[in-house]
Amino acid sequence: MEPTLEEVKGWALEAGKLLRQGLNHKHEIRHKGAIDLVTEMDGRSEKLLIEKIHNSFPKDRIISEESGDLGGDGGRCWYIDPLDGTTNYAHGVPYFNVSIGYAVDGRPTLGVVYEPVRRECFSAQRGEGAWLNRKRIHASEATELLQSLLVTGFPYEQTEAFEQNMRSFDHMVRLTQGVRRCGSAALDLCYTACGRFDGYWERGLKPWDIAAGVVIAEEAGIRVTDLEGSPEYFKPPYSLAGANPVLYPKLLKELGAVLAHR
Repeated sequence: MEPTLEEVKGWALEAGKLLRQGLNHKHEIRHKGAIDLVTEMDGRSEKLLIEKIHNSFPKDRIISEESGDLGGDGGRCWYIDPLDGTTNYAHGVPYFNVSIGYAVDGRPTLGVVYEPVRRECFSAQRGEGAWLNRKRIHASEATELLQSLLVTGFPYEQTEAFEQNMRSFDHMVRLTQGVRRCGSAALDLCYTACGRFDGYWERGLKPWDIAAGVVIAEEAGIRVTDLEGSPEYFKPPYSLAGANPVLYPKLLKELGAVLAHR
């Protein structure tokens, strides 16, 4: 039995309600890295989602940001980020979400991203379009970088990927109406899917960051690849570029130009 979009949306809304109730409260914060935070709300949301999946699909594999690989049938895999945008959440910044992605044989096929403050539920299933609540969404129609507003994110660790993205950010901000760094890969993809942003790129992601968002983006008409232009993006190092089919090659060309001049 395959999951239904409505079923998964229901789980995301329940987890999102927990997060909304906890927003702006004092949190138990620990550090997974120098600037990589986790709160008790990550754990509460994760516990709820894992129980929902285990109850409905007990044999499926689950990979979660906080608990890692929980095992199961590798052919059917859930990727969950119970609180994507934890740093925002811990500071009371309302740009965070619950992200639930489902993949079959390594290909994401269903995704739900729920932003609980604005109560915006982005969802998609392969071949059935992308949705914001009950409204169909589509990519923007921007055709030139100068017309576009882009979004990106940065790895937590200041590695070579971080430095590369600093160079890309510096380059792209000069060619566009602006580049935003908002702090949630899943929402960045969804905002690109519904045309709030015109394009997106990011390096050094994790599968739970993107498993839901890429389905929503592609079903909305976004061309998504890795940073070298390959459609086989759902594998390490999980780096993405995405925009509508007209803007996409221009975005990818400029990102490539940065790497060519290291």
